[in-house]
Amino acid sequence: MTYFKRHIFFCLNQRDNGEDSCAHHNAQAGFDRCKSLAKAEKLNGPGGVRVNKAGCMDRCAGGPVAVVYPEAVWYTYVDNDDIDEIVESHLKNGVVVERLLLPDSVGR
Repeated sequence: MTYFKRHIFFCLNQRDNGEDSCAHHNAQAGFDRCKSLAKAEKLNGPGGVRVNKAGCMDRCAGGPVAVVYPEAVWYTYVDNDDIDEIVESHLKNGVVVERLLLPDSVGR
């Protein structure tokens, strides 16, 4: 067993120079929602899921973004329903949410 089964990292970067960034797309709310759901579902902690904040992950054009490891699955999301689906499907059951995948071609 690894210490955590999965990590999900949420980009919370905010650019103050006028460039678009995940923080401009309500990324903090997505992080907060995921963290509270993981706790409510008792997914968090050793052997479970860790919900982490991250700085810029250089995929700004798809923001807001999150990535789940160890699978290295990149997501984009827009609302609580998307976060709920990521938690239930991927974090809880190990099933990737295809409709929310961030295309490999999306960068900064």
